Amino acid sequence: MPAPTQLFFPLIRNCELSRIYGTACYCHHKHLCCSSPYIPSSRLRYTPHPAYATFCRPKENWWQYTQGRRYSSTPQKFYLTPPQVNSILKANEYSFKVPEFDGKNVSSVLGFDSNQLPANAPIEDRRSAATCLQTRGMLLGVFDGHAGCACSQAVSERLFYYIAVSLLPHETLLEIENAVESGRALLPILQWHKHPNDYFSKEASKLYFNSLRTYWQELIDLNTGESTDIDVKEALINAFKRLDNDISLEAQVGDPNSFLNYLVLRVAFSGATACVAHVDGVDLHVANTGDSRAMLGVQEEDGSWSAVTLSNDHNAQNERELERLKLEHPKNEAKSVVKQDRLLGLLMPFRAFGDVKFKWSIDLQKRVIESGPDQLNDNEYTKFIPPNYHTPPYLTAEPEVTYHRLRPQDKFLVLATDGLWETMHRQDVVRIVGEYLTGMHHQQPIAVGGYKVTLGQMHGLLTERRAKMSSVFEDQNAATHLIRHAVGNNEFGAVDHERLSKMLSLPEELARMYRDDITIIVVQFNSHVVGAYQNQE
Repeated sequence: MPAPTQLFFPLIRNCELSRIYGTACYCHHKHLCCSSPYIPSSRLRYTPHPAYATFCRPKENWWQYTQGRRYSSTPQKFYLTPPQVNSILKANEYSFKVPEFDGKNVSSVLGFDSNQLPANAPIEDRRSAATCLQTRGMLLGVFDGHAGCACSQAVSERLFYYIAVSLLPHETLLEIENAVESGRALLPILQWHKHPNDYFSKEASKLYFNSLRTYWQELIDLNTGESTDIDVKEALINAFKRLDNDISLEAQVGDPNSFLNYLVLRVAFSGATACVAHVDGVDLHVANTGDSRAMLGVQEEDGSWSAVTLSNDHNAQNERELERLKLEHPKNEAKSVVKQDRLLGLLMPFRAFGDVKFKWSIDLQKRVIESGPDQLNDNEYTKFIPPNYHTPPYLTAEPEVTYHRLRPQDKFLVLATDGLWETMHRQDVVRIVGEYLTGMHHQQPIAVGGYKVTLGQMHGLLTERRAKMSSVFEDQNAATHLIRHAVGNNEFGAVDHERLSKMLSLPEELARMYRDDITIIVVQFNSHVVGAYQNQE
């Protein structure tokens, strides 16, 4: 459990803690192999092995270093103003409204809001949203990286193309291949819905395209065109697995271009989880690899909100995942395959893209590293072999796919990385979004959670709730509104500006102590269209 925020603010006030933290370790690959002594291992996706103690040692005795400093004991408040808070919260927000009629069909999706709030520097989360132009579906996904952002970046750029190609009929694949062969313009496959900050790698575009083309060529060869029915679940699974296979293969083959060679190796040696939704009419599929989540917001007849989980976490809290892992390896590894609730004692998610250190043989790892660029060879993380590494692969990118047929009472879908679910219960997430979208607060008794509350304090809470009911929401984006609550909620479930200001004031070195990166997409459904689909049947 992170320490109370207030303890650190006398230090934050004069920026001393940032200097102390920055001198505590001189490892140049902090995000790969060095964990701060101030960050509990439970908050790290990847925990370094004790062997790294020889690579990441303190410059000097940290306690003696701090004793040489003098700090003022006079409390001085440093708070961000509401406009400053809003500027931080809204920096990465994005909204898209689906046209009422797109030329093919009336969409069951009204639109979506998305946003990100970093804790890591740079942020390791990514997000993607796109309309499939050759089919009727819309794709939305969140991607949570670890050991760096390289893998989550690559997956966010590439996965939707693999899914879209997997969903295309044989004739369309032939048209695309013939256009490439003859040098004609390609049929557009995706219409991306991106925030300006959502970076796409131009340097690797040719490499990525060639791998994708090889995939659709194989699909053409495998499909004779006799069957027109496409299984969405199978398409999603094949796309996830094929992209992960290509990430691995590209790293093994390398590239004459030294920059690209280092890029593909960084992608392969880092990792990313993914939670992707495909919406086509009333058919909603969720493909999940890792521990991000998809949550459906359902409005009951009395106006209250309930949460329906459409994904399962792939970690030690999932008994089925634990059993799957143990069955895939010899019985003599039953006690070592998962230790301290982590894969081989190191990795929290049990499914992920990349992370070839948990997939390749030891010989292959050594061969790739020795022939790779000097930057990779100098990185101690890549040289380290996980303990009890006997029967790889230990990790898979294969997703678990959940199907749900939309109903008029299904109002929205929340896709979010685990940074949100670590701070908020699913029922609170759905209630807050539901109230935001409807503009109404479902009145419930105020819970004080065992705290002793004076009559004056209770009056203040009731006054605050009354003010919320009579005023418009300050956020124009549902994801932003949810992040505001995730970061700023107090013990009474209300947003506390002082707490929100403190949390957003934390320097980069401390922010990760209190929370993870948070990435959220809120998809709003068109109940009238969903109801019309049902009536047609």
